[in-house]
Amino acid sequence: MAELFINHWYLIIFFFVIALLYSSVGFGGGSSYLAVLALTGMAFSQIRATSLLCNIVVVSGNVLLYMKLERYPWRKVLPLVIFSVPLAFLGGYLRIKETAFFVLLGCTLLLAAIIMWKSQRVISNEDQKEMDISKNALYGGGIGFISGIVGIGGGIFLAPFLHLINWDTPRKIAATASFFILVNSVSGFIGQYSNPDFQIDWLLTLCLLVTVFFGGILGNKLSNKLLGPIKLKKATAILIAFVSLRLLWKSFF
Repeated sequence: MAELFINHWYLIIFFFVIALLYSSVGFGGGSSYLAVLALTGMAFSQIRATSLLCNIVVVSGNVLLYMKLERYPWRKVLPLVIFSVPLAFLGGYLRIKETAFFVLLGCTLLLAAIIMWKSQRVISNEDQKEMDISKNALYGGGIGFISGIVGIGGGIFLAPFLHLINWDTPRKIAATASFFILVNSVSGFIGQYSNPDFQIDWLLTLCLLVTVFFGGILGNKLSNKLLGPIKLKKATAILIAFVSLRLLWKSFF
């Protein structure tokens, strides 16, 4: 165990910081875990599985807290996950080339970050609109499928999209993103586990899971004390932009 810490101390630090930052805006950090692990030379299939498990640990705490604070508009949330769960499983089972994954993910996230940053409007409880159930199911299913393919929970796709269409308040969108990440990460991991090519370093993964658990708890507490609605939206955009640029840099350089 001591040798594990010595050989991977940088991963432990990075994963703690990622979990802290991402949990503060309702995310699990899957895209950044992928980017960091990609630098280690670890097999791509193993990277995706480890990332999803870390996602599950981080957002589980967020979901429990948001439930306690009653931030879930369940009539709108549930249709998002009805189709996302089976499609995330299907996406997790499919194979994808590593280079294509990083380029596609980086470009998509950068566009999402720019849209979020330029959007100054923050919807309030008074002017939120009801969303058609079929539309929510369509949005959730599409994002779930993409998320399963690339090995993340999907919140980093879902949140900017929900902000763009004024789906609900920033706090409720953050809560919804956490729940969406949780169920799709579980489904995506099961899909990957079902794949004959599945592999994972369980000892290293367990160490990282403990690390992100404590980082996620701290990040969630900081979020509720320090971030207002506009700051929450801006912080989300900054994190998404950072991840996208990091992924694109890795792909081309």
